[in-house]
Amino acid sequence: MKVPASQAQEDMIKEAKSNYFDLPGLDVSIAFPQATPASIFPPCVSDYYQFDDLLTPEEQALRKKVRECMEKEVAPIMAKYWEKAEFPFEVVPKLGALRIAGGSIKGYGCPNLSITANAIATAEVARVDASCSTFILVHSSLAMLTIGLCGSEAQKQKYLPSLAVLKTVACWALTEPDYGSDASALKTTARKVDGGWIIDGQKRWIGNSTFADVLVVFARNTSTNQINGFILKKNTPGLQATKIENKIGLRIVQNGDILLKSVFVPDEDRLPGVNSFQDTSKVLAVSRVMVAWQPIGISMGVYDMCHRYLKERKQFGAPLAAFQLNQQKLVRMLGNVQAMFLVGWRLCKLYESGKMTPGHASMGKSWISLKARETVSLGRELLGGNGILAEFLVAKAFCDLEPIYTYEGTYDINTLVTGREITGIASFKPAALSNRSRL
Repeated sequence: MKVPASQAQEDMIKEAKSNYFDLPGLDVSIAFPQATPASIFPPCVSDYYQFDDLLTPEEQALRKKVRECMEKEVAPIMAKYWEKAEFPFEVVPKLGALRIAGGSIKGYGCPNLSITANAIATAEVARVDASCSTFILVHSSLAMLTIGLCGSEAQKQKYLPSLAVLKTVACWALTEPDYGSDASALKTTARKVDGGWIIDGQKRWIGNSTFADVLVVFARNTSTNQINGFILKKNTPGLQATKIENKIGLRIVQNGDILLKSVFVPDEDRLPGVNSFQDTSKVLAVSRVMVAWQPIGISMGVYDMCHRYLKERKQFGAPLAAFQLNQQKLVRMLGNVQAMFLVGWRLCKLYESGKMTPGHASMGKSWISLKARETVSLGRELLGGNGILAEFLVAKAFCDLEPIYTYEGTYDINTLVTGREITGIASFKPAALSNRSRL
């Protein structure tokens, strides 16, 4: 019996797939044995100006503890989860054991770290994996800190202890589809009813939202037209969080769209310390400092990876580190890391002394993220073809830095915050629109 042509083609495709397409890829250590992948993380060699001497013994000990955990527990698995865009729940207990969640909050099981210690921990997490640092930053420096600074005593006692050890996870929902940089104009509403509030609206880009146990949500009070804050729990009727797919950066972070349809929040879960958008500024002041330290950590990791790679990889009979152009790029990267660290460290000290202004924080975040972009781009060049593989860290860091360059205030918006502070003139809106709004 003659087999139809279409059937023969199908059989041929099946045979080809079984012989070729179904084969797993070679392990990178076999496919490219000349250089060590990031699953075996390189030693830290970026502290060229010995900034570690500026840290207290407690801060140095915390840095060492976080570094060891990230290199041992996260580095071996990060590329796999990044590729799949899935969150590594298996590392959450290990991150919780570090006792860095809750950062500078005092009491309620929180670590009461200095801002500098909190920043150093942020950098050390980001050095190995930017997504893990974003997970902790959203949970700790946004959601937990909002409860710590703006919550009632009962709310602090109820929520913070379990959040501090990552037995529960939190997210922070401010951004909306129509309002990113212009977040103060948000449309989500809170309407007062007997015993509580009815929340209606939509949020977007909310990290941790698809699995968060606790959601800190901001909405406009329909009576006062001011922004209020609320604590919502997972699985509350009318609350839905779905994952945003197809991201090219921070792929491990589970950013979500949140829909709020007639969600009832009892009075006890309204944050009494959030009565206007300005009340979020004390939270954002700290979180912006922490976000500034993420690019520092990312750049440290990329430099460390490039430093090892250039000494291992050989071309034309010599290690890549022996070529002048490569040394020049490596030194540019190292110089950037030194400058970024010093700016970040000074930012922490300004905050701790009560002298930091919004302009200070904004310039720190915008300038550091700009220099990190340059640093990571140079690293991608240095690794050649392997510079586009997640297994060698740099490609992943290259992509992960892009959303960090944008969130917590884009580069442009942060420069305008500083510009307003040094000139006394706000330029967030085109002059024609600003004049029209006053008519």
